[in-house]
Amino acid sequence: QVQLVESGGGAVQAGDSLRLSCVASGGTFSRLNMAWFRQTPGKEREFVAFISWSRSTNYADSVKGRFTISRDNAKNTVYLQMNSLNAEETAVYYCGARSRALIGVPREVKEYDYWGQGTQVTVSS
Repeated sequence: QVQLVESGGGAVQAGDSLRLSCVASGGTFSRLNMAWFRQTPGKEREFVAFISWSRSTNYADSVKGRFTISRDNAKNTVYLQMNSLNAEETAVYYCGARSRALIGVPREVKEYDYWGQGTQVTVSS
């Protein structure tokens, strides 16, 4: 069983940056495929960024060029560097882990096996 704990959220102004962290425990982190999603009240959780066990990355079109996902296997941690944030990106950000074999780039919630509790990001315009 894998446990995920996110941190790094907060309240910022539009145009600011934040770095989110997600620490994993209880599994072999280097073999996990990891992703960040976000969710606002009344909406479905949406894909933000993905990094495979081999460090291949994939991003939602809306964040390409501004967000960067990375991982540190020695620290069992995945990061999401978010630059040039805008108010529409206010959400709870969730870290997801997939232990099953990869088939393409998993962009759906159901394709992940484990989730953290989320961290709130609030961007003021």
